[in-house]
Amino acid sequence: MLLNPRKAVLAEFVGTAILVMAVVGSGVAAQDLTDDVGVQLLINAIATVLALGVLITLLLPISGAHFNPVVTLVMLLRGELSVLPALAYACAQLVGGAVGTLLAHAMWGRALISSFGGERSAPGLWLGELIATGGLVLVVLLAPRAAMVAVPAWIGSAHFLTSSTSFANPAVTVARALTDSFAGIRWVDVPWFVVAQLIGGVAALALAAALTTEEHV
Repeated sequence: MLLNPRKAVLAEFVGTAILVMAVVGSGVAAQDLTDDVGVQLLINAIATVLALGVLITLLLPISGAHFNPVVTLVMLLRGELSVLPALAYACAQLVGGAVGTLLAHAMWGRALISSFGGERSAPGLWLGELIATGGLVLVVLLAPRAAMVAVPAWIGSAHFLTSSTSFANPAVTVARALTDSFAGIRWVDVPWFVVAQLIGGVAALALAAALTTEEHV
């Protein structure tokens, strides 16, 4: 049960907005700084990891620091959230993500909403999203006391070890469909990423249950 549902939902909105600002804003900065795609990815990963670590540290006691509808779904399936708070979390995350993109664009003097032209559509990318999201959920479930370190560490490594560069979050994926920057994705590719993320999250929930006893999960 949430200690303060309104504050928890606000924390999810703010946290997801800032996380997306880090993802999109660093992508814009990276493109302005260099044409080297590898360096762009490194800049994007570092900014995302640092922001995520700070956000989890600040907001974990307030909302659990989900910032991700898949994590919220997993907590719902585990009985740690009821339906209405879970829906409120998901809505806050989706809206917060969109606001984060708009703010990032505004900071960098870009059109508030733009469309990505590159293609992110292939079975390997979807498998990458399944692995990235599944790994994230495993970390959340198996190392909750180390979340402020372990979650950013996984996301940082998944930027490079997965073919998709680790979106791992439906709210962030939708928000990234609003930008034509390095972090962008086409709207037509979003559903496949989200499906892969949901499958990865549910699979990780089952795997965590198989790896641990109930009192340790």
